[in-house]
Amino acid sequence: MWKRSSRPRLLVFIVAYNAGKTIRTVIRRIPGELVDIYDIHVLIVDDASHDSTFSQSYGAARADNLPFPIRVLFNPVKLGYGGNQKLGYHYAIENGFDFVALLHGDGKYAPERLPELLEPLRRGEVDAVFGSRMLAGKGVAASGMPLYKFVGNKILTWIENRLLHANLSEFHSGYRVYSVAALRAIPFERNSNDFQFDTEIAIQLLIACRPIAELPVPSYHGDEIRRVNGIKYAANVAVAAFKARLQELSLFYDRRFDCAPPETYSPYTPKLDYESTHTMALDSVRRGSRVLDLGCAGGYLGSELRDRKQCFVTGMDSTPVMRRALDEFDLCDLNAGVPRIDANRYDAVLMLDVIEHLNRPEVFLEDLRRKLALNPSLEFMISTANVACFVTRAMLLFGQFNYGPRGILDVTHTRLFTFASFRRALVQAGFDVLETKGVPAPYPLAIGDNFISRTLLAVNRLLIRLSRGMFSYQIFMRVKPRPSLALLLATAERQSSIRASVIESEGCELAPVCEVSQLHGVSEKRPHRTSPLTA
Repeated sequence: MWKRSSRPRLLVFIVAYNAGKTIRTVIRRIPGELVDIYDIHVLIVDDASHDSTFSQSYGAARADNLPFPIRVLFNPVKLGYGGNQKLGYHYAIENGFDFVALLHGDGKYAPERLPELLEPLRRGEVDAVFGSRMLAGKGVAASGMPLYKFVGNKILTWIENRLLHANLSEFHSGYRVYSVAALRAIPFERNSNDFQFDTEIAIQLLIACRPIAELPVPSYHGDEIRRVNGIKYAANVAVAAFKARLQELSLFYDRRFDCAPPETYSPYTPKLDYESTHTMALDSVRRGSRVLDLGCAGGYLGSELRDRKQCFVTGMDSTPVMRRALDEFDLCDLNAGVPRIDANRYDAVLMLDVIEHLNRPEVFLEDLRRKLALNPSLEFMISTANVACFVTRAMLLFGQFNYGPRGILDVTHTRLFTFASFRRALVQAGFDVLETKGVPAPYPLAIGDNFISRTLLAVNRLLIRLSRGMFSYQIFMRVKPRPSLALLLATAERQSSIRASVIESEGCELAPVCEVSQLHGVSEKRPHRTSPLTA
């Protein structure tokens, strides 16, 4: 490993394949003035060339008149354009470089522009700089491309910008300069080994919120680009961008694009401005109720219940919430079992989008019912994802079942339910189902609160009326706990003792009392005596 310099360490990385005729020229064109600003090293990776690429590169490395050291590596097996880049970027990370500049061995991009491209990085303004042929001037001649490639580039870039919320002049330039810190932050090693690697790494930088700058560069139509199958390449880059967009909408998951910084993303988002499990629970809870919110996440719903309905809200979750969001909060892991709860303190219990995260939901539900059944008036609002939604059915139709960072197939989900299996789990755990609703997909969350999302919500509501199991994104149920057998037995024994004592003392029978009915939430009635017993 080289000795650390006070200057920023720059790796000029040249990918080379059958570039024996041009590689020495490319090396000579690297500006010598870079050594005044950077601790510069050159790495050439010959991707199993069949010509004199390695010998020419090695000869250049041994020359005494170059102001920077050169290292030449040879791949015994061809890794491909993307695979070769992976090797070079890994080398830059492992050897402690600050920046890495990508050049092509065929001289397709002008090394003379390196100082200009590097300057925004050196100033710390961005994490990547793309040399753009589209900014070099207007028209085909300025871009250095044949007309059909120029038009294709424009169309593909327009599609990618729309899918990725970007505004790049082109995604397909191979003249790139990266900060090594940005490369560490993205899983570039999962990208394709083929030519779409450049597009995939650009997508990753956008998802990772790493700022990108573009500067104009000249280009000519080199040999390397002629090895690209244009139709296949266009299809591959369009599919990559489309997959990234689907992942953003939680309809698909690809580990390549799972690189958003944690601070910019939370799977638990309030859904209070459109029909959702949050609004259904908000409507179902009576004003002034004492509410227990199990798995309260950020306390969004509890805060709304306090503000809108003057409820007293206690939250329980494994992640602390802001103290002012709730009246009380207990830190607990629901996967460790049902925490100690005083059933008589509460009027309603919320478990919204919690049950699918538990390792043993049936056991948890049964234990929860047993501990809270002592309060006959207690109501539960419980929701979960509907795995039978048309979205997952469509995935299965095309052989897909991809988990993602959120949505029905959230990577943190351990169990999935349909309407029938969710109802069965609740009933067998000892709950009576009072109400069942289908919940539409959160279109405003996915695509923004606008006319399109509101229209999709309205259409989804109509479709739920036609087939709740097919078109519901989530399942919402309002349930009450049935009294346990132990409680029923204790009640029967207590009533027997009361009746026996009345018979012994007064010789009359009591009419049936409503104690057991109270356990099911029926209002209390006073017991009354019947006519005296006759012999």
